[in-house]
Amino acid sequence: MNKKIQLKDLGNLDYKKTWDYQEELFKGIVDVKIQNRKDETNISTPNYFLFVEHPHVYTLGKSGDISNLLLSEKQLEAKGATFYKINRGGDITYHGPGQIVGYPILDLENFFTDIHKYLRFLEEVIILTLADYNIIGTRSEGETGVWLGVGTPFARKICAMGVRASRWVTMHGFALNVNADLGYFDNIIPCGIKGKAVTSLHAELGKEINEEEVKEKILNYFKQLFEAEFE
Repeated sequence: MNKKIQLKDLGNLDYKKTWDYQEELFKGIVDVKIQNRKDETNISTPNYFLFVEHPHVYTLGKSGDISNLLLSEKQLEAKGATFYKINRGGDITYHGPGQIVGYPILDLENFFTDIHKYLRFLEEVIILTLADYNIIGTRSEGETGVWLGVGTPFARKICAMGVRASRWVTMHGFALNVNADLGYFDNIIPCGIKGKAVTSLHAELGKEINEEEVKEKILNYFKQLFEAEFE
């Protein structure tokens, strides 16, 4: 059971290049597991955690509805944004500058084999991080991610989540709005949920937030909850 996680900060990187890289790491872990079963060996599988910031892009999950994208191809181009239909769960979301995206590519057999628990742990990492900024993040029943003001007319989402898992190996992850331009969310029905707003740390606190500091907090809580060690 390997609880060491290789941390890689990719900086600002194109969505498709990052997705291809995720797939490469994901396949590498799955291949080791298949070989272990075939040869009856027990070679430990690696785990990865990617931080990245994407140029403006909209992504649609495998069960998502394309009508939740409110822009034509020409309008996307005019906004300097791209669009991809991808293989994670969830509906449509936006990624862009000022947003911290985290992609844990883990063999959950190194931690626990429970996807529901995995998603709740990802949410808890963000909830604990927000608490350090005196922001009360909560879950919204039936809606994966982290929200503020749940149960009020001012409910708003601050962190979107969508994952894929196969053979207990995960990919994709979470997107926390820190200093993101929230205007880009006006071009979609975020996560396919009508009538719910989107927010950011910047919008809530009225000031620019140090993104490296936020990343450190995320890693600290991730390490605690998953009882992991970053390399």
